[in-house]
Amino acid sequence: MSTEVVMPQMGESIAEGTIVRWIKKVGDKVDRDEPLFEISTDKVDAEIPSPAGGVVAEIRVKEGETVAVNSIVAVIGASGEAVAASAPAAPVPAATPVPAAVPAAAQPAVAPVAAPASTSSQPASKSTDQRSEDAVRERSSPLVRKIAKEHNVDISQIHGTGIAGRVTKDDILAFIEGQAGRPGGAGQAGVAGQAGQAGRAAQPSVSPPVPQAPTFSPGADDVVEKMSPMRKKIAEHMVASRRTSAHVHSVFEVNFHRLAQIREARKAEFERAGAKLTYMSFITKAVVDALRDVPIVNASVDGETIVYHRDINVGIAVALDWGLIVPVIKRADEKNLVGLSRSIADLAGRARSKQLKPDEVSGGTFTITNPGVFGALFGTPIINQPQVAILGVGNVEKRPVVIDDAIAVRPMAYLTLGYDHRVIDGAVADHFMSHVKRALENWDPKTV
Repeated sequence: MSTEVVMPQMGESIAEGTIVRWIKKVGDKVDRDEPLFEISTDKVDAEIPSPAGGVVAEIRVKEGETVAVNSIVAVIGASGEAVAASAPAAPVPAATPVPAAVPAAAQPAVAPVAAPASTSSQPASKSTDQRSEDAVRERSSPLVRKIAKEHNVDISQIHGTGIAGRVTKDDILAFIEGQAGRPGGAGQAGVAGQAGQAGRAAQPSVSPPVPQAPTFSPGADDVVEKMSPMRKKIAEHMVASRRTSAHVHSVFEVNFHRLAQIREARKAEFERAGAKLTYMSFITKAVVDALRDVPIVNASVDGETIVYHRDINVGIAVALDWGLIVPVIKRADEKNLVGLSRSIADLAGRARSKQLKPDEVSGGTFTITNPGVFGALFGTPIINQPQVAILGVGNVEKRPVVIDDAIAVRPMAYLTLGYDHRVIDGAVADHFMSHVKRALENWDPKTV
């Protein structure tokens, strides 16, 4: 008996995923729960296990293609069944395919292939409406089409800023915001549609002007390749965050002398307990305590309301060879220093081996990123939406400082808080950072 393999929904807000790599090929044997293919989504890169044991009978989605969740991507046949001949696969609702990264000069020319004659009673050519609908599906994701339907927006009227003119979530939200309040605009049309005022003639919408990126012509020796799915998602999220939040940054210098002494005295004990006592462990614990003391920093903005999160879920940014991912320590305020140390090491390790689960990269309420691990003195990080703040940790290095009117050498580091000035004022941000600085510089060894 055959088993259909579908694109999993890797998180409640995920509408599609990209097949990055097929680990098994047609004809290969596969065991239940053995890795079958690798995907990339808005939230995570992950290896997907096979739902059944048997033989890979059919692969319906090529590497690099993006499809909606619950789309059939492959078929697993029972062991001993003959692999079916390569028959045309059923159409899969998909976004614009993402080609593999190949230099432009190395891409072979492909001659157009004539479509096979239709053997069914269906018309040989699609209607104009069907072709228009297909074009919209190719230029947008299921989430974008859902937003367009809710606001009665014609996606074909929107200038897409994504790859190959693809309309992103940011594009349609910006379009709706720009049309709100205009006679016959998208905002009023959406309200009328939701109120049931059907039949009103819709006026053609005019997309607000979008600044065009400067044209660039690669040189003969340049290598041109497509962005990876993860790289594109990072780009979209960063631009959206800059557009959403009023970014302000405060930088504090912290003396790590006391923590260095504590680490030296207790690191062997932590290693015996299966944990590694790092500066990040102390920083995370100090941040958790500060978030409890200053709850606005652990909040989100929803329109004109502020959502104060009961749980403290701290995301720790992990740099990968192929991008950046932020696994989340859920209910971090319930963990002690040993528990935080174990969680940080575990999540970072599984992020690098692509073993994270969907719920481990979602639900964060605050993020910590550590550019200092690469030697940076400090950074000005972009807020991870829908959060309102992010902490950047600079390199801990020995510097001359003044201690009791004398010059001494101490391990010092700059900590940078990026915060959303729509809801967090400078005084509040500095109060939060003072809490973190005071905890790190005056850590009680008895609490380790």
